[in-house]
Amino acid sequence: MIKKFIYLIVTIALMASCHSGGSQKSGGEFGENDSLSGDSALPVSKEAMENLVQNISSPVEIASLIKSIGVPFSQKYLAPTKIDNFNTANSKAFNLGIMATDLGYLNIYSKTSLVLQYITSIKSLADGISIGQFFDFTTLKRLATNNENIDSLMYISIHSFNVMDDYMRKHKRGNLSTLMVAGGYIEGLYIITQVAKEHPNKDINDYIGGQKTILNELMLILKNYQKDPYFAQLITEMETIKKVLEPVKITIEKGEPKSVERNGMLYIEQNTKSIITITDEQLKSIIAQTEIVRNKLIK
Repeated sequence: MIKKFIYLIVTIALMASCHSGGSQKSGGEFGENDSLSGDSALPVSKEAMENLVQNISSPVEIASLIKSIGVPFSQKYLAPTKIDNFNTANSKAFNLGIMATDLGYLNIYSKTSLVLQYITSIKSLADGISIGQFFDFTTLKRLATNNENIDSLMYISIHSFNVMDDYMRKHKRGNLSTLMVAGGYIEGLYIITQVAKEHPNKDINDYIGGQKTILNELMLILKNYQKDPYFAQLITEMETIKKVLEPVKITIEKGEPKSVERNGMLYIEQNTKSIITITDEQLKSIIAQTEIVRNKLIK
């Protein structure tokens, strides 16, 4: 359980930088200029962003679900590590989220030989938005080549990403943090929809259908920065996925609350569950549109 928790934290840590509020003009110490003005977006509350991150499944949760049903590892699900085309702070932040998700998938399947490639790309992208100085690349590179040191690899990664998170929050770069979250979301959805196409499974189908609610929440945050052309284009693409998710029916079934004891204290938990109704045709549309959008966004 502890090991699973470590994996969860390291892969969500990069996305957790969304705790920042507001935005400044791009450029300067954060890399190439992007067009978002600091006065064009309202600060996003810490609570709103924390709620969003908590609702979006971490890359490790997604990979764990895939592995639990016996789906073998497939490198074809992953984004290429070639990142030369990402020449703005926005594109680098978005693809940082992409790479973090792929890293989580690799870690679950213990593909340490490939982990190094993705760590290298993450370091380069982080350097591009001036947070790479907090990334202990030398140590990570050494640990990534030794299967026995995977827990140490995760620990160092946690520290690196947490320091980057703190730096981003202090400099109020909410726009870049939001893009990291969006990149992680779209890559996670892409991986699991590709699995659904090749390995049909009800749990996977239900997970995909449940993204209807999560995407609606993410879109609200993205639209806060819609005056930025990069965000505007991203929103346009994400709206096409939202459209094919719309017919999915989600019913909330409420049960009786239950009491549980944790660490010597009594807690009351609400006993509710979501009933997902998704047809084969709806699923095919979601898979196809997610593939189109994701492949367009990583070019």
